Amino acid sequence: MADGGGRIPRILIVEYEPAIAVDLQDLILDAGFASAGMVERLDAALAVIESGGCDAAILDANLAGVSAAPAAAALVAGGLPFLVMSGYSARQLEAAFPDAVILQKPFRPDRLIRMLREILGAG
Repeated sequence: MADGGGRIPRILIVEYEPAIAVDLQDLILDAGFASAGMVERLDAALAVIESGGCDAAILDANLAGVSAAPAAAALVAGGLPFLVMSGYSARQLEAAFPDAVILQKPFRPDRLIRMLREILGAG
């Protein structure tokens, strides 16, 4: 799935559960996106975001007890779209992730891809 300039958007996956991260990566690759990598920790996510290594991100709100809110703030500061996945409701997350599109767990794979396309302006 190329953007308007013919470039395939690179999606960063920020998820502390390796099996879930691999499943997410398979989903985005199958949908025609490129992977900007899979990271488990907040510091690794910030490094990728701040280096310009992604075009969008999928964040798990809770990284083994550490909030992904600083990664969301870095994405907002860089003008990059992102989704936040969580078992918590959007209302519970709105203070920590005020600018986020929330994807409630559990979710269907097609919903994730549709929302990803929407935030990238290709949906």
